[in-house]
Amino acid sequence: MLEDKKTKVKITFFIILVGISSMFVAIVTDHWAVLSSRLERLNSTCDTAHLGLWRLCKKSIFIAEEDHQGTACGPLSLPGAENCSYFRHFTSKEEAEVFELNTQKEYNLSAAAIAIFSLAFILLGTMCLLGAFGKGRDYLLRPSGMFYAFAGLCIVISVEVMRQSVKRMINSELTIWMEYYYSWSFACACSAFILLFLSGISLLLVSMPHMPRNPWETCMDAEPDTID
Repeated sequence: MLEDKKTKVKITFFIILVGISSMFVAIVTDHWAVLSSRLERLNSTCDTAHLGLWRLCKKSIFIAEEDHQGTACGPLSLPGAENCSYFRHFTSKEEAEVFELNTQKEYNLSAAAIAIFSLAFILLGTMCLLGAFGKGRDYLLRPSGMFYAFAGLCIVISVEVMRQSVKRMINSELTIWMEYYYSWSFACACSAFILLFLSGISLLLVSMPHMPRNPWETCMDAEPDTID
């Protein structure tokens, strides 16, 4: 690998590591979205929740501030009793009514499965990229770039599935949640998509053969045909 190309690949690999870190944070944390129920009156308890790919945490908050703004419960940073459940553990009738078990479980497990696919693509891409540093193995840059680009696409699909999950929960007639916003885990997932997808495209461009600056360069350098 030429020194100039090796430098570009090293810079791209550093960006990829940042994207991988962002993706791991998004997968293992549960702050993709924050939900708030309606605050009926002050000096009472209301519910908030935050969810990720694997679990949903409900928090009961006592609102006693006279200067509380808005009609939604929160913010989430206020102290309160928190109860977290993984989606596969939602079995009681109360949990099914509060969290819309059937819808939420299917959507979130689908998003989690797609995120696992992105991990597989990242593993394959990293193996190819590390192998490309070997002598005469530049050809591994192309599959590496494709795998990283596929990983980015899987992440953005997972993000969209989670968006639809939250919107469907909010729009349900039986829901207790009236407001929501996307939190830092969601931002990490979006950052991972951008970094991995663009890095994959960059590796594909680096792996392409050198194109002549002058369109006639190849023809002019060719040896003239001999006439018998």
